[in-house]
Amino acid sequence: QEVLGEDKLMAILKERELKIYWGTATTGKPHVAYFVPMSKIADFLKAGCEVTILFADLHAYLDNMKAPWELLELRTRYYEHVIKAMLESIGVPLEKLKFVRGTDYQLSKEYTLDVYRLSSVVTQHDAKKAGAEVVKQVEHPLLSGLLYPGLQALDEEYLKVDAQFGGVDQRKIFTFAEKYLPSLGYAKRVHLMNPMVPGLTGSKMSSSEEDSKIDLLDRKEDVKKKLKKAFCEPGNVENNGVLSFIKHVLFPLKSEFVILREEKWGGNKTYTAYEALEKDFAEQVVHPGDLKNSVEVALNKLLDPIREKFNCPELKKLSSAAYPTPSKAKPAEKGTKNSEPEDVVPSRLDIRVGKVISVEKHPDADSLYVERIDVGEAEPRTVVSGLVHFVPKEQLQDRLVVLLCNLKPQKMRGVESQGMVLCASSVGEPRQVEPLDPPAGCCAGERVYVEGYEGGEPDEELKPKKKVFEKLQADFHISEDCVAQWKQRNFLTKLGTVSCKSLKGGTIS
Repeated sequence: QEVLGEDKLMAILKERELKIYWGTATTGKPHVAYFVPMSKIADFLKAGCEVTILFADLHAYLDNMKAPWELLELRTRYYEHVIKAMLESIGVPLEKLKFVRGTDYQLSKEYTLDVYRLSSVVTQHDAKKAGAEVVKQVEHPLLSGLLYPGLQALDEEYLKVDAQFGGVDQRKIFTFAEKYLPSLGYAKRVHLMNPMVPGLTGSKMSSSEEDSKIDLLDRKEDVKKKLKKAFCEPGNVENNGVLSFIKHVLFPLKSEFVILREEKWGGNKTYTAYEALEKDFAEQVVHPGDLKNSVEVALNKLLDPIREKFNCPELKKLSSAAYPTPSKAKPAEKGTKNSEPEDVVPSRLDIRVGKVISVEKHPDADSLYVERIDVGEAEPRTVVSGLVHFVPKEQLQDRLVVLLCNLKPQKMRGVESQGMVLCASSVGEPRQVEPLDPPAGCCAGERVYVEGYEGGEPDEELKPKKKVFEKLQADFHISEDCVAQWKQRNFLTKLGTVSCKSLKGGTIS
């Protein structure tokens, strides 16, 4: 998508082949968006470049301890196996690649002294700004997160490369490196950036947002389920993760893409130019269902060799050890009630941004609306809300709301409700109610999470007897800045905080 230092790049190529590195912090499990840099690494190798892949284990720990120290070695081994399997899946010869671990050289005396030298010239402001798109941002950042950009800059010198390759989200770290490496007497490097592929929910594909990504080891039924829920509005090519995956991965690998469909809908069609496919989708010649089914088939062909490699006992054991599932509480002694199977934490709630498609009065209840709300699934959900006396119908139509999606569906006066619109509510009388507002620019289906609880997969369905939502709701409130919170931790999307208009100090229900 972008190159910094193109003149220097061309000058090097007149003399010799380019030495380039791509690094990945060994945190959450790699997902299908990793095929974007992998396909570009294949291009670099075909062009004769010397490519180094860095498993940045120390960076993984520095980024808000996303990889605990005791799991660092296991996760690095997992990444090494899975990245090599990905490259083999798309036909990249591994003998042309060099693989390096960060701790192989980042704990040396020379590197450590350079970290101190760098810290003596870098301001806190520049360090925080450099990591803004990459390092987890919190209100009171740890010093480790401020060190992260400096280490990534020094890697360019210690790996002895001409260029660093990464996502466009790394741009601020790249410009940081260009500014500060010369202050230590080191050369400024070339930087090459690939575009970021939107996730299935429309925002950036993220390891910490379960619904936004497809893991490389997901079963075929999981791939089908996630693609079925993916945001893919008819005719909408913006923030469409399904189309973007075709554009940035499937087309570059095969130079064509086949839409699979029944004869009665026109039969299969092969596209040799992505632009033609995008045009047909925009004009609704290609249906979202056919697009998803075709991606499912193509994606499973890429994933099958990786699944097969990880089907051996050794790698199964490594996978479960590197990413242990949250331990369940043991059943209590006979004669006593069983304890909760898991902690009651906000990540168990499936909260998403929704767009209200339609609003009608409930036919049998004067205080209830029946809404159709798009939450990024194949069909909008029907939701019944008791908002008639608080929010005019026209203020709900076409607005973004925050929807709890994994409550057990229940009938309300004969209409089944498939979710709950979360609202701020005043404490005193007369009672006032305002639907929570996601940040501007959010897409339907985007995940809403509580700060510090980005990881973890929501329950498939909240069991009414467990009262998980009710226990968490007891600590929901609206701050003095009108921000929705749980125990003073903000409700967030990728674009910022969830809020309400005016009910500071209120509750959330």
